[in-house]
Amino acid sequence: MIMHSDNEHFNSLIKLLLPPEIFEYFEIIRVNIEERRVEVHLDEKSIKPEGYELVKLQSKGFHPTAIIQDFPLRDKAMYLHVRRRRWYSESTGKLVERDWGSVAKGTRLTKGFATFLKGVFGQLPNKQ
Repeated sequence: MIMHSDNEHFNSLIKLLLPPEIFEYFEIIRVNIEERRVEVHLDEKSIKPEGYELVKLQSKGFHPTAIIQDFPLRDKAMYLHVRRRRWYSESTGKLVERDWGSVAKGTRLTKGFATFLKGVFGQLPNKQ
């Protein structure tokens, strides 16, 4: 069964299962429920990174998907498919992305959100 992000009741239920900080930066795109697994697909919201609010940026898609295995849900394996956004700065001609080290520094990391960030990056981003 595939549930798309337009099913608000279903999204509300999924949000109860994951650290709430995730939803400041990511939105649920779809959820696949299979016999032995649940897959939650999350895309980074189209919000300019900190420090670039006044810079003209164009969204240039996403980095490759990071897949994080989360805690099982009713004997089903649960996987988060996370896509981080890329931006193009017209003034510098360079690609820009959110500085997750700054996010980690500015956020009181709950265990769940720290685990999420470690799953995306393989380790916690450096807190500069």
